[in-house]
Amino acid sequence: MATDYDAPRALPEEEQALPLAELAPAKGATRTDTIDLDEGELADAFELPGADLSSEELQVEIVPIQNDEFTCMSCFLVHHRSQLARETNGQKYCTECEG
Repeated sequence: MATDYDAPRALPEEEQALPLAELAPAKGATRTDTIDLDEGELADAFELPGADLSSEELQVEIVPIQNDEFTCMSCFLVHHRSQLARETNGQKYCTECEG
């Protein structure tokens, strides 16, 4: 069934009967949902549970490039050999950069 989206919509009888003044927000209503806080103060006050990690060191094991991997000369990321798009003068490029 085709729908004509340009045709005016018929409103339900309840909405047609309401005067425009009743639909408008009240003039005397005050807005209390506005929060006026400094973002810097919020960031200083926010702490993660057990967040004192200043004395911790990150332990990461560095693995050298494997025989089936290559470094793309465009994005400089290490990819698997299956993502090799082209090799020119010893420079290898991945499928993401050549795509």
